[in-house]
Amino acid sequence: MSQIDIGAPSGVGETVEGPLYETARKVYPRAISGFYRQVKWAALLVGLSIYYLLPFVRWDRGPDEPTQAVLVDLEHRRFYFFWIELWPQEVYYFTGLLIIAALSLFLMNALAGRVWCGYLCPQTVWTDLFFSVERWIEGDRRERLRKDAGPHGSNWWSQKIAKHAIWLAIAWWTGGAWVLYFADAPHLVWSLLTLQAPLVAYGAIGTLTFTTYFFAGFMREQVCLYMCPWPRIQASLTDEYALNVSYHYDRGEPRVSLKKAKAVQAQGGKAGDCIDCNYCVEVCPTGVDIRQGASLGCIQCGLCIDACDSVMERIGRPTRLIAYNTDLNIRRHHQGLPPVYKLIRPRTLLYSAIIALVGAVMLYTLTSRSLTTLAVIHDRNPLYVRTSDGSIRNGYELRIANKAPRARRFWLELTGLEAKVEVVGAGASKVASFEVGPDQTREVRVLVTTSEAPADPATSVNFAIVGSDDRVAAEAKDFFRASAQ
Repeated sequence: MSQIDIGAPSGVGETVEGPLYETARKVYPRAISGFYRQVKWAALLVGLSIYYLLPFVRWDRGPDEPTQAVLVDLEHRRFYFFWIELWPQEVYYFTGLLIIAALSLFLMNALAGRVWCGYLCPQTVWTDLFFSVERWIEGDRRERLRKDAGPHGSNWWSQKIAKHAIWLAIAWWTGGAWVLYFADAPHLVWSLLTLQAPLVAYGAIGTLTFTTYFFAGFMREQVCLYMCPWPRIQASLTDEYALNVSYHYDRGEPRVSLKKAKAVQAQGGKAGDCIDCNYCVEVCPTGVDIRQGASLGCIQCGLCIDACDSVMERIGRPTRLIAYNTDLNIRRHHQGLPPVYKLIRPRTLLYSAIIALVGAVMLYTLTSRSLTTLAVIHDRNPLYVRTSDGSIRNGYELRIANKAPRARRFWLELTGLEAKVEVVGAGASKVASFEVGPDQTREVRVLVTTSEAPADPATSVNFAIVGSDDRVAAEAKDFFRASAQ
């Protein structure tokens, strides 16, 4: 217990005994059917199907190449996504994807509030799945409340054990599916079942199993209320034109029960459409009462809309007492003005434009990128060597990446300086050649020698590698040093 001092205008304090924080209460969401519930089911089924099954989709990339459609190959430092293969040097594509993801989140918020939280967030999806298992085994809200209140007999314990066993199975497969994205899925599944998989695989599965089981089974709405930063961020990004799940207080208040409504109206009083059935609160997965106004706990899932609509239909009153609407329109409706919707406005146009721009740049670079890269590193110590015959020699390290699924032979050409080029191990000539294996990187030691010192002590030279089709595959510039300056 803590003592809370409540200041009074007179300066005289009053001490109240009580807890500093409200005691957490367990939320028992009630089952509901309706349009938004169906949308959530569709999002859950599509999302989980992609997550669990995608590692088993095959994609033919040619001989000696991985056949998994989506694969993060840490051993060979590659990322495969169907026909796309990314190397570590191309990490900027992931940067672009993160930018698009962040701006898409901002755009969704500008259009329909926390629609991501309500339908697509992994915490929402897996918690929804765990809720479904709980209802299937233990019954709906009232039955679960009654059973948890006691007494706890053998039937209660058997249902709890069955529920947690299924939760653990879902959590285990969730962790296992994540690991399958980092190795060949069918082979890894067999290795896991025969206890021959690497220890790190079992460790990752165990960690993800625990986090899924803990967050979706126990933390639930607590993650949304206290752990997730997005509710605080989106509150500063929204505006009066963003659609949010809203209670039409002008139509619903004052709340009067269905039995008393006619009596109140007969006496000339006003009875709102809300009959205070509390159905909207009972179906909420976070236990929020939307009638109290905007709340950080509301994930905008729309289940309270389905609940309220079903009640309004049964009592013969207009639906959408709770609906996706804007704060501005609710005030306008209260004033007798028509609603105003502005989905296209400066911030949505800005978000869309940046998403389109970043996407276009990524698409252009992806479709126009070369299958060959060349990097040149000049020797640092010494910068140059003067040989016994008076010639000047510079050493370079060339790193050639062949991203094609076949071995390729390249010819090295040097422009900008009249010199002899020697690929160490391949002999000296004006044009030296070497081979790079499929989907491999090769480092080549190159010596460039000129009989006379060039006029410029740091002459710009251009290295080019030419493929079998006589086209320049990649180029890189450096300097030929004839002086330490």
